[in-house]
Amino acid sequence: MDTFASATTAELLARFGIDVLSLLVLIGLLYRRRQSAPAMPLVYAALNVGLFVALTAISAGSFKAGIGFGLFGLLSLVRLRSAAFTLKDVAYTFVALVLALVNGLQQRELWLVASLSLVLLIVVWVADDSRSQPATRVMRLTLDHLVLDPASAQRELDDRLSVPILSVVIDDIDFVRETTRVSVRYTVDEATWQWTSQLPEPVTTEAGQS
Repeated sequence: MDTFASATTAELLARFGIDVLSLLVLIGLLYRRRQSAPAMPLVYAALNVGLFVALTAISAGSFKAGIGFGLFGLLSLVRLRSAAFTLKDVAYTFVALVLALVNGLQQRELWLVASLSLVLLIVVWVADDSRSQPATRVMRLTLDHLVLDPASAQRELDDRLSVPILSVVIDDIDFVRETTRVSVRYTVDEATWQWTSQLPEPVTTEAGQS
């Protein structure tokens, strides 16, 4: 008797309910959302529910060891280091891999495969609120002087950049060279978003004092 046969549908739904409730507490109450990383709730939801769906599908029948090693290598693709990939891209990549896993496993009930795929898509649709938010990009700059306060850096860059700045994060302070590296998240006009999204990530530039 396989592992999944011993678990009733009610028990599976109860476990999923506990998982979702815990996730809501984690993201909604414990996690402090940051403007510098607005896609993190989506990433948490995709990873949590994605792993739940994957483990449910795997435990629903036989699973060969060779497939496990191949799956480990496949999921390693989620570690996208290129600047062209955002946190949102990583979350959707992971969801796409889990969907392929769930639908590709043999000897699984069709209703289970369809239900798990639907649940995963619904969770991503609910967690991804970027459809109602303006498009944003991140620009990395190097100031040729020391700035210790992100608020001060944002006030200075507000006067220098002709884009609406959402947040400024200080990445590095070099007291020897007296430079400050910052990451600036700003909104992008929807009319130019499709064109600018094809450009390479902005390179480090110099911004001095007036």
